[in-house]
Amino acid sequence: MRRNSLVYLAALLATFSIFFLACQNEQQITYARYFVNGKGLYEQHCQNCHAADGSGLVNLYPPLTDSTYLKENKRRLACIIKYGMEEKIVINGKPYEGQMPANTHLTAIDVTQIMVYVGNSFGNNRGGFDLKQVTENLKDCR
Repeated sequence: MRRNSLVYLAALLATFSIFFLACQNEQQITYARYFVNGKGLYEQHCQNCHAADGSGLVNLYPPLTDSTYLKENKRRLACIIKYGMEEKIVINGKPYEGQMPANTHLTAIDVTQIMVYVGNSFGNNRGGFDLKQVTENLKDCR
């Protein structure tokens, strides 16, 4: 009798654990959705220059692996993705002077999703990016 009670208790605990771990809050679901969509957008719009692994292309296109640059330029990233960039930048101590083309057809949600993907891939761990904040940042471009 006692053995059966322990078995039932263990099964009940396992069931509750599964339900508890399966539940995600809205923020976690949004992050996961943005990350997956951002990966597809990255592959379509960014991968040709920055490579599938974010390593860039030798001296032409910078890698996306410098989390310091991403952190220090968090407010500018949306503008860079949507409107391109012509200025010299230094990534991992190496200067890059090439021009990044604009992607003006990308929407604010597209830009946010790319930022989530890049910010959490290639050794980066920037967490989520807020669509409202990205929209505001895009208004301040140029």
